[in-house]
Amino acid sequence: MEYRKIDLETFPRKAHFEYFKTLANPYAGGTVEVDITDFIQKVKREKLPFFLSFLYCAGRAANMVAELRQRIDGGVPVEFASCDTSHTVMKADGTYGYCRLNCMQPFEEYISQAVAKQEKAKEEADLEDGEDGLSLLFVSTLPWLHYTSLQQPTPIPADSNPRITWGQYAANDEKVTMPVTLLVNHALADGSHMAQFFEELSRQMEGFKA
Repeated sequence: MEYRKIDLETFPRKAHFEYFKTLANPYAGGTVEVDITDFIQKVKREKLPFFLSFLYCAGRAANMVAELRQRIDGGVPVEFASCDTSHTVMKADGTYGYCRLNCMQPFEEYISQAVAKQEKAKEEADLEDGEDGLSLLFVSTLPWLHYTSLQQPTPIPADSNPRITWGQYAANDEKVTMPVTLLVNHALADGSHMAQFFEELSRQMEGFKA
């Protein structure tokens, strides 16, 4: 995917960028208990796959925050027009592969492609999807655990792809909630941008229509 280079001299985050990109662990992250009560009712009513439906909302929410579309390439900040998601897909033998999806297209087009691509990913031998991964939003899930915090694996040297993870949802006092974790490279994004993601996620779920 094409991107534009950000002029570092006019970049408002220049000082933050230059400091945090030198750290061995430049990441910032947090887990939020997200209310999915109305959303899961919509999904069940329409008989839609929950994971792919929530992924659609999460991917769109991340794309609405410019800082989550920014990456570090060759030591300089760049910004993509849009970013696909790449999520883990469990295989029959207990291992997993990756599936790349475009969440910015209409849901009807997205869901038909998503189901087919996810099934294909289960049969792929390679762990990689064979495409440039710089623009991707890395997504995974822990459907077995309703967790309160999460430590995610990150490479050395550090990359700049945001990571979105969610766990098992649970009903409590007529509400259904689910832990959702966002991890970002602090050279590009702050807590305020993380908050924007969660606010946008709520809007995407509220406006979700199959």
